[in-house]
Amino acid sequence: MKMIKVRSASGTYEILCGRGVVAQSARAVDGLGRQGAVFLISSPRVWKHLGARLDKIFKGVHRATILFDDREAAKNLSTVEETCRQLVRAGADRRALLVAIGGGVVGDVAGFVAAGYARGIEIVHIPTTLVAQVDSAIGGKTGVNLPEGKNLVGAFYPAKLVIADPELLRTLPLREFRSGIYEIIKYGVIGDAKLFRFLEQKMEKLLRRDPATLDFAIERSVAQKARVVSLDERESGLREILNFGHTFAHALESVTQYRKYFHGEAVAWGMVAASKLGVASEMFSAKDSGRLIHLIARVGTLPPWPGASPAHLIAAMQADKKTRAGRLRFVLPERIGKVRCGVEADPQILTEVLRECASASLRK
Repeated sequence: MKMIKVRSASGTYEILCGRGVVAQSARAVDGLGRQGAVFLISSPRVWKHLGARLDKIFKGVHRATILFDDREAAKNLSTVEETCRQLVRAGADRRALLVAIGGGVVGDVAGFVAAGYARGIEIVHIPTTLVAQVDSAIGGKTGVNLPEGKNLVGAFYPAKLVIADPELLRTLPLREFRSGIYEIIKYGVIGDAKLFRFLEQKMEKLLRRDPATLDFAIERSVAQKARVVSLDERESGLREILNFGHTFAHALESVTQYRKYFHGEAVAWGMVAASKLGVASEMFSAKDSGRLIHLIARVGTLPPWPGASPAHLIAAMQADKKTRAGRLRFVLPERIGKVRCGVEADPQILTEVLRECASASLRK
């Protein structure tokens, strides 16, 4: 087991990362010195595969289990309200502790619930998808979507503990597993050229979920996310690098009503678009762009680019949280391992890049 620490304004918390660590969850939660009741919060889909195991681990420790729909389309304020009402009915008070077990949607919703319920209760994350283990469960970002855009209502609310166990990924469907690999590729581009080269060499092993390969990729990604959010919890500077590909990705998700792409798939297309925009803006070499796009294609065939016009996509981007005074800002690559934040693209070049992506096809 590897223990990685994250600094936040409310104190330092730990990420326990390793195979089999989930078996220690109840003991680790008890070690937090809690005083109130523990409530498990998950989704029917996750609970079908892991419920019996988690019930056994937390036997005699938790008071109730609350389940909600974990589709991206259900990541909204209605789900937050219903979850809070279930907590009231289950007897949760301001000393309660939530244990969120699931992927990014479960973590984002449960985190936002924890931030607001009784003006703030403690939360522990046990991420069960690759995207959540390497990205969304770390750093305290919580939130839900509005029809106008992704994650527009939320809060920064760090966990008390994160437990990332690669063994929980054994039953993860292949498409969801691949979705997480795209986020790992992102870490290679934004700050870890060694990780990127590792992925180029070991992609087939990673796709087979080879334990040593997967463990290295997860731990390397977790360590980078922990470093960045420790230095910039509130996204005032450095943390913006984590948004590489996301301005495009959030627009793709929004115009398709969150029903076409897994988040990582949208990020993959977003990285392709950002790579092309970097080349067109004379910031990024065509050679490195080719390496990135080829690596993304090796992961698997992506759902095609949507039929939305460039104007429609740009309008969706305008609703993104990273927009400043109506001006779009992008994170663009300078080389593998280094990106630049806050880049304002020429509108004509941006439109041409979107047209180019629409005619592209990424196949393994």
